[in-house]
Amino acid sequence: MIIRQLAAMAALLFAANAYAQEAPKPAPAPLAPITLESFAATPFMEDPELSPNGQYLASKISVNGKQLLAITAIFEGGGAPSSVAIDGSKTSLDAWAWVNDDWLIGWVSANSNVEGDTWRLRRLISVERATGKTMPLQWSGAAQDAADVIWIAKDGTPRILLGVQTSIYTNEIGFWTEVREVDVSTGKAKAIQRPRMHMMNYFADAAGAIRMAYGYDDQNRIGTLLYRSSGKGSFATLDKARYGKDEELSFPALFLPEPDKALTYDDPDGFDAIYELDLKTMQRGKKVFSVPGFDVGGIIETPTGDGVAGYSVVENRPRIHWIDPAMADIQAKFDKAVGEGNAKIVSWDRAMRYLLVKVGGPDQAGAYFLYDRQGTGSMNRIAFVDNVLKNRKFAPMTTIKYKARDGLEISAVLTLPKDKPAKALPLIILPHGGPQVRDYEAWDWWVQYLAWKGYAVIQPNYRGSTGYGNDLFKKGYGEWGLKMQDDLNDAVDHLVAQGMADPKRVCMAGASYGGYAAMRAAQRDGARYRCTISYAGVSDLAAMARYDSRALFGKEWRADLKEKAPDFNSVSPLRAPAQFSSPILIMHGKLDLVVPVSQSRNMVEKLKDAGKPHRDVEQPLGDHHFSRSEDRLQFLKEMDAFLNQHNPAN
Repeated sequence: MIIRQLAAMAALLFAANAYAQEAPKPAPAPLAPITLESFAATPFMEDPELSPNGQYLASKISVNGKQLLAITAIFEGGGAPSSVAIDGSKTSLDAWAWVNDDWLIGWVSANSNVEGDTWRLRRLISVERATGKTMPLQWSGAAQDAADVIWIAKDGTPRILLGVQTSIYTNEIGFWTEVREVDVSTGKAKAIQRPRMHMMNYFADAAGAIRMAYGYDDQNRIGTLLYRSSGKGSFATLDKARYGKDEELSFPALFLPEPDKALTYDDPDGFDAIYELDLKTMQRGKKVFSVPGFDVGGIIETPTGDGVAGYSVVENRPRIHWIDPAMADIQAKFDKAVGEGNAKIVSWDRAMRYLLVKVGGPDQAGAYFLYDRQGTGSMNRIAFVDNVLKNRKFAPMTTIKYKARDGLEISAVLTLPKDKPAKALPLIILPHGGPQVRDYEAWDWWVQYLAWKGYAVIQPNYRGSTGYGNDLFKKGYGEWGLKMQDDLNDAVDHLVAQGMADPKRVCMAGASYGGYAAMRAAQRDGARYRCTISYAGVSDLAAMARYDSRALFGKEWRADLKEKAPDFNSVSPLRAPAQFSSPILIMHGKLDLVVPVSQSRNMVEKLKDAGKPHRDVEQPLGDHHFSRSEDRLQFLKEMDAFLNQHNPAN
C-alpha cells in the first residue's frame, strides 16, 4: 500500500534550486506560449515545511505528473534527497509534520470493506528523513481511527501522543480512544491513558500533559468535557452540551503557562475571535484578538507551544497578524516590497531564524523563497510553485459585495479577463465546495484558465459559507438548493446590472458541493444558464448521508445534513431528471473517496432515461482533488469543448 522510492528526478530539480549564493545564475530561458495545457500541471511544490533545525524541507512535489512527499536538504552537503510515494488508487497521504530533525509523521487514509460496508480508515506512518523509509505506527489491532495526534514533543526527541481505537463496536471499551506515547523512530509505544466510555478526544498542553477529555454520546447527541488541572490524577466533569438543543462547548485552543488558563474561540459578537478562558469555571474572559468582519482562523504558536506568535485570518486574502514584534516587522518589509497580501510566511525553524516565504498574488502562481534573518536579508528562491507558469501574471482578482434578493450582503471573488473591457462578458459562476468553506483572492488554476479563455468568473460566498461570521453561516441551514441557490443567481443579476455580464451567455460550474449546485441549477434554473458543469458533484443527498454515516459518529453527520436540507428528496437533482433544462457536463473520478462516483453514475442514468442533453466522463484514476496532471488536463479539454459548444467566449 505504501511504496518508497528514491526520486532521482526530484533530486535533480532540488539540486538546481539549491541555496548557494555564489553559484552563477544562467540567463532565463524564453517563456513558452500559453496554451490550455499550461494550466493542467499539478503544482511542483505544495505545503512545504522546514525541519526544526531549518536545514531540511519536506513538501509534496510533482514529478512526471505524480505527487511525492519529498525531503531534501536546503544547504549544500546536507545529504541526498529522499521521497515517499503513496499509491493513490488505494491510499491518500492527507498531511505530514516534522517530529524532530530526523523523523516526520504522515497521516494516511483509505477506504476498506468492514463487515460488508465501505469505511474510511485513518492511520499514521513515520518517515525517516535520511532514507525515506516508512514505518506504520500502531496499525496492529487498530480499528477505524488510529491517527489522532494529540501532541508532538518539542525537545528533539521522536515522541508523540497518539489516540487509537481498537474496536469498531460502541459497546466495547476499545471503541473509545486510548492514548499512547509512541517513539516514531522505533514504533514502540506505551499506554498513558486507558480508554473511558464515551471519551473520544484528549487535549494536551505544551509539555505533553493530558489536561482535558471530550466525550460524545451519539445516541443522545450529548457532548461532555472532563478536566484536570495538572495533567495527573482523576478527571472531573467540567461542562455538558445537548447538541439537539443548539448548546455548545468551549474548547481550549491553546493552554497557557498560567494555571488553569487557556485561549479559546468564541463568537458573542457574531464573529469568531480569541478570548481568555478560565478552565476551572469555563468562564470566558476578555477578548484577546479579533478582526472586524472576519472570523479568526487559527493561532500561530511560539516554538515552545505555550504562547502566541500570531493569528491567521483569511480576509480578502490570507494573512497572519504577527504578535511577535520582530516577525511583524519582517512581514511589514515583505508587504512593502511586493504588496500587502502577496507574501506569506508559511514555515519556520524552531529558532525562527529561517523563514520560508510564499510570494505570489492571486494573478500569479508564485514561488517559495528562503529568508535568513541573520544573513544578508536577501530572498533565495527554493522553487516555483508551478514550473510551467513560473512567474507569469494572469487575470487580476478583486472582492466585491452584492445584495441577495432578501437583502443579505454577499461577498464574492470576481476575476475579469486580462486586457479585455469589463462589458457584456460571457460569465462563469463558480460556487465553492464544502459548503462550509469560503473563496478568497488566491491563485486558482481553474479560474485563471477560464479568465484566459475570455470569461468573467465570479465565486460567491453564498449563505452557509464560513469565515464571514455566524449569521451568514447559520442562514445556510435548511437552504441547500433553495436560498443558497438563489444567492448564486443573484450574483449573476448583480453583474448583469453592472453591465459586466451578458445575461444570455452564462454557465455554472463547480466541484463537490459546487458540482451539486451546478446540477441543481440545470434542474431548477436551467432557463438562466446555457450550460452547467459538475465535477464530483452530489446528486442524491439521502445516499450521501448514508455514505457519510459510515464515518465515526455518523448520526451527528446525518443530523447536521438534515439541518441544512430537511427534505432530501425535494432538493436532490437525482429525484427530478425530467426538470433538467440546460445541457450538463458531468465528470467524476472513479477513485473519489469523498463523494462516491455513484453520485454521478446514478445521475447520468436518470438523465439518459429522461432523454436530457448531457455529456458524462468518468476518470478511472481520478480522485476528489485533481491530484494527477492527466486528470486536470482531461477535465480542461472536456470543459473547453463543452463551453465552445454551448457558451463560446468569442
